[in-house]
Amino acid sequence: MPFSSSGGRTPYPFGHLPLTSCSPKRTISGLVKLLHPAGDPTKEELVEYLELALEGRRRVKEQLKKMGSFEYYQTSFSYVDSESMQETFVGVPEEGGRSLIEQDPPPPGSIYTATFTDSDMVALHRVEVSKMAGTGKIKITGNTDRQMKDSIVTAYDYMRANKSRLGIERDIGNYDYHVQIVDLMQAKEGSQGGVAFFVALYSLLRERSTLAGLVVLGEMTIQGNIMPVRSLLEPLQVILDNGAKKVLVPVSNKRQYLEVPGDLMERVDPVFYSEPLAAALKAIGM
Repeated sequence: MPFSSSGGRTPYPFGHLPLTSCSPKRTISGLVKLLHPAGDPTKEELVEYLELALEGRRRVKEQLKKMGSFEYYQTSFSYVDSESMQETFVGVPEEGGRSLIEQDPPPPGSIYTATFTDSDMVALHRVEVSKMAGTGKIKITGNTDRQMKDSIVTAYDYMRANKSRLGIERDIGNYDYHVQIVDLMQAKEGSQGGVAFFVALYSLLRERSTLAGLVVLGEMTIQGNIMPVRSLLEPLQVILDNGAKKVLVPVSNKRQYLEVPGDLMERVDPVFYSEPLAAALKAIGM
């Protein structure tokens, strides 16, 4: 055949694509047998079948990406005309899912965060906090596991214990708070959320929106110590693919950030922080 095809970084001669149950080779072979029993398709018809097969395979990969499977980000789908040597890439409309992170500043009390799940996938969440007159109670709803809820309660206890130093003494005890965790990738789990909640609540109390396209990485302890992300590459790839422009990164990950591939570093503005208040102030542009 007058084409070669690639899926991922490694090109394969068209006649040597791996024979998986949903491989482009099998799809094309089936179409040719059904539509051309005599085995006489034209080049134009083969192009149509090839692009249809690659599109189907790409849709599977895109769904796996949205589930947070990082291994599927390093893939591309193309074919090369061996006569003209022209390479054509095949994409799909839902590629990238860039609508998950809005490009306008969110309302006060909202922030995005990316966390690792217990299965080592990356989950993307939006933390939304609202307040009403009360005595300082907190209610957490949304698709959250026990670890995420404990993380938020830890951050809230830290804020109440340090309200004078944080400058929120007059505000924090006068309201009850409703925290909703919006699971943007249907991961149904996520182990971190404390710093993101801290930033969201601080912005709500200060009535200041966080920066547009901002995502928070990192976790905090009951004493306000910041714990680094165990790996930066995977969450950076996920948030960039979904529209992030800036990312709050623990300063303890700074050395690790220097190991991030250049093409990712060029696409995001890192903002390093060493303690929760610094994260909140930088998040609202102060």
